[in-house]
Amino acid sequence: MKKKFQNLPLRSGVGIVVLNKENKVFVAKRIDNPKNFWQMPQGGVDENEDFYSAALRELKEETSIVNVKLIKEIEDRFTYILPNHLIGIIWKGKFKGQKLKWFIMRFVGSESEINIKTKNPEFLDWKWINLDDLTKIAVNFKLEVYQKVQSEVKKVLN
Repeated sequence: MKKKFQNLPLRSGVGIVVLNKENKVFVAKRIDNPKNFWQMPQGGVDENEDFYSAALRELKEETSIVNVKLIKEIEDRFTYILPNHLIGIIWKGKFKGQKLKWFIMRFVGSESEINIKTKNPEFLDWKWINLDDLTKIAVNFKLEVYQKVQSEVKKVLN
C-alpha cells in the first residue's frame, strides 16, 4: 500500500448473506465493475446506527428486500483493503478499506420483491448461486472475506 494511504482509516460496514429456501446465496453485479464479479449486499454504517439496523437499511436500499429473518450475526468482523488503484477513488478517498460485520439472513418474501433498480442503483443484475460458488465470483480483494463468510454460513447450515 502506498505510504499516503496507509494511515487512512477503515470504513465501518455491514455485509448481508441472503439465503433463499434452497440455501442459495443472493449476489449482484456492480454497476461500477461490470466484469464477471458479483457481490453480496453490503454498505456503510451511519452515525448512531447499530450494525443490524444498518444491515436491514442497506439490504433495502440496494435490493428492495425487506422480508428476511435473521439466522445469525457473525461474531467476528472481516476486513478488506482496496487495491492501490481504487484507494482515493472509492468513498472519495476517505478510507483504505472496510471492516464488515456480517449477518446471515433467510429471505422469506416473494422474488417479485427483489428490485435492484432502486433510487441510487448499485447493481446491473442479480442471481442466486450455490454457497460453494461464492468464492468463484468475488473480486480478488474481497476473496479472503468471502472465504471466511462462506465458512461461517457452512457452520450454520450443517
